[in-house]
Amino acid sequence: MGFALNRRKKTSVEQTLKDEDVARLLASPTADVRVEIAGKIASQHPNLSEGQRKLAEDIFRLMVKDAEVRVREALARQLKENPLVPHDVALTLARDVESVALPMLQFSEVLNDEDLVEIVHSQSTDKQAAVARRSHVSVKLSDALVETHNESVVATLVSNRGAELTETTLQKVADEFGASEAVGRPLVGRQGLPVTVAERLMLKVSENLRQALMARPDLSPEAATNMLIQARELAVLGLAEADTDVHKLVDHLYRNGRLTPSIILRAVCMGDMTFFDSSIAKLARIKLENARTLIHDAGKRGFVALFEKAGLPKAFYQAMRAAIDVSYEMEYDGGPNDRERFSRRMIERILTQYGDLGVEFEKDDLEYLLAKMNGLPATLLNDD
Repeated sequence: MGFALNRRKKTSVEQTLKDEDVARLLASPTADVRVEIAGKIASQHPNLSEGQRKLAEDIFRLMVKDAEVRVREALARQLKENPLVPHDVALTLARDVESVALPMLQFSEVLNDEDLVEIVHSQSTDKQAAVARRSHVSVKLSDALVETHNESVVATLVSNRGAELTETTLQKVADEFGASEAVGRPLVGRQGLPVTVAERLMLKVSENLRQALMARPDLSPEAATNMLIQARELAVLGLAEADTDVHKLVDHLYRNGRLTPSIILRAVCMGDMTFFDSSIAKLARIKLENARTLIHDAGKRGFVALFEKAGLPKAFYQAMRAAIDVSYEMEYDGGPNDRERFSRRMIERILTQYGDLGVEFEKDDLEYLLAKMNGLPATLLNDD
């Protein structure tokens, strides 16, 4: 490609280009010369006067059509972080072959969300990944990248601290790619990861675990299921302990059908009264303040009514009643093994309560008690 530069315009570039550069470009416009001059003009572009910049931009518009890829690559390398490059030039380079486009897609602030979304929807995986690496990725652009359903692109996106991802979008990512280590690992590491997303990730992981357990010949399906439930519920309660918004977690579990009697009983057995109170209120569909009044009713009639309204298994009543009573007697003081001491006291109380009803347990292990209580008759509801 040659350049028919008007001789009268020569003086406007001579201030920033050596005379011999211009002469070489005019006399022998080889690819090597064009690459060199393209890089030189592009690098000097921000410092030119208005008239000089206009001439340089006319040259850019010629160079973006250059048949030699090396010329366009040189132009893109120099213009990728130039905020003054004309929008049409930046967009043309961004739509070019990957070696030309990738620097522009990752770094150019001249490209707007509309440009980038269109490219994400129509261009290659490498171009999508370049967009996902930008220093700032808006909510709109993040959504477009997630909609590619491409594992490597989504992994790049969630690894980017500059990417804005809504809770809804993160939940979609967890649902689709939660079992993927490439996506799951950086997703877990995102600062401020919503507890609802963390719970969905645990569900995906536990599903993988379920499949692995079911494949083992030495485990019955029932044993495998019990192991899975135990692992998942303990992990979820770990979230409740670490996250300040326990009520949001409870609401999420309820809406997704995972606020089970067993996780509520497990929580109260571990002394997590906040999770317990919030769960009972959610199941009974009453305000948390009202639920707490009924739970801690000195006459105990209030909790009986609340328990029935929440639709919990009647065989669980004595265990939950015992846990509430223990919570009055013993509070966490920040000492070592607080939770273990509470759980041990609570289990001792359960054994006493059910022993008085003629139910004998062979072990005092919490998992064993939870499993056995699931099979107890409903007549164990005590209205005293």
